[in-house]
Amino acid sequence: MSRRFVVEADGGSRGNPGPAGYGSLVRDADTGSVLARRNGFLGTTTNNVAEYTGLIEGLKAAQALDPAAAIEVRMDSKLVVEQVSGRWQVKHEGLKPLAREAVSLTATFPSVRLTWIPRAKNADADALANEAMDARASTHDALTDDLDAEVPSIPPETPSWSSPADGATRLLLLRHGQTPLSVDRRFSGRGNPSLTELGRRQAAEAADRLAHSGIDAIVSSPLARARETAAAVAARVGVSVSTDDGWAELDFGSWEGLSYADVRERDPEGLQGWLDFVDGGPDDGPAPHGGETFAQCADRVRSARDALVAAHPGKTVLVVSHVTPIKTVAGLALSSQRSAMSAMHLDLCSLSEVWAFADGHGQVRGWNETSYLGG
Repeated sequence: MSRRFVVEADGGSRGNPGPAGYGSLVRDADTGSVLARRNGFLGTTTNNVAEYTGLIEGLKAAQALDPAAAIEVRMDSKLVVEQVSGRWQVKHEGLKPLAREAVSLTATFPSVRLTWIPRAKNADADALANEAMDARASTHDALTDDLDAEVPSIPPETPSWSSPADGATRLLLLRHGQTPLSVDRRFSGRGNPSLTELGRRQAAEAADRLAHSGIDAIVSSPLARARETAAAVAARVGVSVSTDDGWAELDFGSWEGLSYADVRERDPEGLQGWLDFVDGGPDDGPAPHGGETFAQCADRVRSARDALVAAHPGKTVLVVSHVTPIKTVAGLALSSQRSAMSAMHLDLCSLSEVWAFADGHGQVRGWNETSYLGG
């Protein structure tokens, strides 16, 4: 006897378009127990895109549990239910790819029934979508959502409080997927390891997450692990990849491929000086023998960032890079590169978002998102 699942899905956007998220869960139809939950932040998009994404992710979760199950989908979006059921036409060009993907997923199950329910009966999926939006919303978003009428005009010298919509280049910062060196926690700078099997899966999952992010250009570090990750996204979104040496990882010189224990044994003074800088010590850390300092790395990353802002004003650019350049861009946006470095954690194949302005200022809009990774 085939299993029966209930998929509850929802999505929302605070501003429509605005900061958006989706939520979906899968229940056992007989017991009501929750078998899977999924949610995630989608950046800036519309309610309808978020609702479609919730449906798609819910169907994927059900598929992972049992592709032979009979499915009932419950949503409070009349538009999505009627369009995927085939009773309404999909007229908006931006929704057509999502509708096709949703219909394609329904066709993989032996039975799928879509049911509209009132919003009050979709509270669990709605809560998951709001949880994703709450987790990724910046302080600026929270203030402007709740206090917009009361916030006075802000002086131009404090750009992080000003409206980020005009002229900002939206930088989506994706760290590459797993490599053999990251598995062993070894210094991995200009060495050129390829992705592991898990790293390739991570890149594919990142590509799915970014499929509807409105990417106008993709720029990658020239190193293989970044280029492989970028290629997976490029194939999904239909945008070509260019490379820029400015986005390469810090050059670790003679430390390349070594563990912390190895470096501590071979170059204890050099390692201690390097760590002192990361923890907010002197103005610049020493370079590993044959490598580069953080200041040298920051200079080239700043130049690479400025070049993207000049070439793509008001556009969305995906940058596929490494720990140090991504943290550097966030640190520059926070005007505190040095102190920020040791305070920020960055997972493999995580997605971050920084908005950069032509005057050199920026805003960190999202950090270290990994909700799309299956583990």
